Amino acid sequence: MKNLKITTKRMLLAMVIVAIGFTSCKKYLSPEPLSSFDNSLVFGNSVFFAKSAVIGAYNNLAGDYGYGIRISMYYPYDSDEMMGAGGTTDDGERRNIARYYLFSSNTQLAPVYNQSYSGIERSNICIDNIPKMALYTTGTTQVKGELRRLYGEALTLRAQYYFELVRNFGDVPEQRVPSAQLPNLFLPKTDRDTIYNHILADLLQAESLLPWRTEVASLGDQPDERITKGTAKGLRARIAMFRGGYSLRRASGIMERRADYKTYYQIALQECQELMARRDQHTLNPSYKSVWKDYVCGHNANDPSGELMFQVAMGGQTASTDSKLGTYNGTKFGTVGGGALTILPTYFYMFDSTDVRRDVVAVPYETNTDLVTRKGHAINAIVDGKWRKEWLSNPAFTPGSSAANLGLNWVIQRFSDILLMYAEADNELNNGPSASDIAAVKEVSQRGHGGNAALVPTIPTDKDGFFKFIVRERMLEFGSEAVRKYDLIRWNLLTAAINETKANLANMGTATPIAITPPSYMAPPPAYCLVNTLPKFMYSINTSTADDSKIFLNSLYKPAPTATPTGTTKLNWLGASAINSTFTTVFAYAYKPNHSELLPLANATLSANSALTQDYGY
Repeated sequence: MKNLKITTKRMLLAMVIVAIGFTSCKKYLSPEPLSSFDNSLVFGNSVFFAKSAVIGAYNNLAGDYGYGIRISMYYPYDSDEMMGAGGTTDDGERRNIARYYLFSSNTQLAPVYNQSYSGIERSNICIDNIPKMALYTTGTTQVKGELRRLYGEALTLRAQYYFELVRNFGDVPEQRVPSAQLPNLFLPKTDRDTIYNHILADLLQAESLLPWRTEVASLGDQPDERITKGTAKGLRARIAMFRGGYSLRRASGIMERRADYKTYYQIALQECQELMARRDQHTLNPSYKSVWKDYVCGHNANDPSGELMFQVAMGGQTASTDSKLGTYNGTKFGTVGGGALTILPTYFYMFDSTDVRRDVVAVPYETNTDLVTRKGHAINAIVDGKWRKEWLSNPAFTPGSSAANLGLNWVIQRFSDILLMYAEADNELNNGPSASDIAAVKEVSQRGHGGNAALVPTIPTDKDGFFKFIVRERMLEFGSEAVRKYDLIRWNLLTAAINETKANLANMGTATPIAITPPSYMAPPPAYCLVNTLPKFMYSINTSTADDSKIFLNSLYKPAPTATPTGTTKLNWLGASAINSTFTTVFAYAYKPNHSELLPLANATLSANSALTQDYGY
């Protein structure tokens, strides 16, 4: 993790993205000019300068208008796992995004759109120039390998920027050459299928250029967050699943899936098969908790499993290069930040009692500044926990610090995604799961149950049942990773998920909790998570320690004592006093089918390009 951050800092301070903004023309398409250096110098005879240009293209992934907060924590909610910040309707722009109460005047839209196109411009400049360098064909074997890698990285970065634009805004302008080469920058929207097809082809080309993770050393580099062959293959599988999935169409105004969708499931299947055949490159870390505690929050890039296939490197403690992970979201830490995103009570009880992922994803406590003492929270204040301050090390979090940027990376893809996409695609293509599909899903679930195969729920063997199991398993595996809402959209299940979640939240908020209705769109949790014997109260231990299992005295799955035990604090858990109007009234309150699946274009974006139109009912 540290290597790319140091490389980025040194190169960008020495060159400050010298290679990037020298051909800008229009803000919505490209970055402001940042340097007087031109292409002939940057892409002359120096691998160092070319690398600086590609690092500059990476830079647009980070910061407040990248995965530092907007794309990672504003745009992906509300869904059936979590809800965004805010306790009322019409409660500010970032909260209104989560509520689906959106207008083109929302100022949280244009900066993300612009920064993504800035990343595309920077990538386009690298893609156009690196193969033209004399060293690309005449350099030493190592030099040619370095330049091929840089070229592959630029192709992959452009694909990621377009993917994020399309899944949030739908059809958008496609620009595949630097702005300086275009006679007209006022580009109309391009159909997303065309964009998807182009970036799928780009990623296939990138695979042939990029090294595997273990081959990086032969190019003179150390393992870091930079893109490798595995990254490109995993991203290509993911984009193929979206290309084959449902999306809200401009022409019809409804959610549709193209007739040739199986062609793209086949692409995803093949990519996943090839990755699964290279377990020497990427596989599951044996410990789900370790992925987050030791490698993400521990700032450790040397996970031998290679599960973290694509991360956004954050650092520098600035709004443009770092993230708000752990300060906007994550556990509350005394009076210092955290807790802006809320785990839904319905999501909490999708986990069975033996699933170790629950206590990583969902944290019903806050930590005192002694880094040890815990204070239990009621069910209406459970927060996401994968990015949490008490796990920070190298450097550690300073108690009482008001620092907004902690250098925590955003994780775009993990190997568990490969296993679950493989099983999903194969199940669809073959009208039911094979033994290998079941094994892939079981591997993920077994790791989620601490490695104990006996604790894995029974996996259905029919097509529909297996698919619904995957819908639930992906929910449990990828909580708070900005995966869920977009999965539901590509399955055309977002409407059902929101409606049924609202109904169940209302059920959990009655004076006497009643049985939660099993969701129709995915496999239900175990029966004991659904019945009215769940506790009305939880008792937080007043002298709790760093052992997360010692937060509450009583069980989360059985009736609670009626009298408050000595040494505990009584917390409302279920019923009207716990499941308040934030859940029953505010959650996704403005959502509309065949409309809210995509974001509107901002007024500033429309003003900057007269060829654009506002669509999808905005």
